[in-house]
Amino acid sequence: MTAADAGSFTSAAERLNLTNSAVGKSVARLEARLGTRLFNRTTRKLSLTDAGEAFYETCVRVLGELQDAEAMLAAQKKEPVGRVRVDVPVSFGHRIALPSLLDFSERHPNLRLHVSFSDRFIDLADEDVDLAIRIGGDNGQHPSLSQRYLGREKVIFCASPEYLHRNGSPESVNDLFKHRHIVYEKQDGSISPWIFPRNSGEVKRRSLQGEMIIGHGEALLAAALGGHGIAQLATWLIEDDLKTSKLIEVLPDFSTDGLELNIVWPKRRKLSPKVDALITFLTPSLKIR
Repeated sequence: MTAADAGSFTSAAERLNLTNSAVGKSVARLEARLGTRLFNRTTRKLSLTDAGEAFYETCVRVLGELQDAEAMLAAQKKEPVGRVRVDVPVSFGHRIALPSLLDFSERHPNLRLHVSFSDRFIDLADEDVDLAIRIGGDNGQHPSLSQRYLGREKVIFCASPEYLHRNGSPESVNDLFKHRHIVYEKQDGSISPWIFPRNSGEVKRRSLQGEMIIGHGEALLAAALGGHGIAQLATWLIEDDLKTSKLIEVLPDFSTDGLELNIVWPKRRKLSPKVDALITFLTPSLKIR
């Protein structure tokens, strides 16, 4: 490009602080690699061939785009800009993640936030998602994903005061199975088992048919609030209802750790400044203690 701009190898050599021979050999090697002649050479004049003109224009455009990209990245280090797409679980997304995402968006007005809500484990790369929050499953252990650990949810048995007034409060696990059960149906159609802590620190899973089967976390909560039975729910979902005594914890000795939560993102994508800034912001606000 310098030779084309300067109009001669001699002038190009002066600009690049090289010898005439070095510039000429570099051009010759490029022409050999491309398999075409880029310059018309005479003793008085150096000019581009048609192929050289086309190659020169492409190089100018590509270098300009590279400079624009470098400038954009430099700007993003100071202020995140552009679109970032996030996928979150439905209930956790509405109740916990969305307020933090809106806070981040308000702090960075040049960022265009795209939030989708899904309880299925989407393919982040195929669906052009920059990062996702996942509860359970393979989390970030999948070889194509990186992860940021947020902790484990705590799950407890609970019911409404009205239900317990009508049916009594269970005082043992055996009593628990004499009650009506509200259970969660997973995306694959299977019923999520109830889990019980063991002295070893592990959990025991027990499958239930359930008198009521619901495939949505907030709908399951609504059924428990409505007095339709006992449910095992994550405390992040029912924290406010416990504080206001709309739900009562039963068998508190059998509360236990539930599923793991992670922020995940595709490994094959270099972590951009805007995504890095969002992960850094979300980690403390969503971390489960």
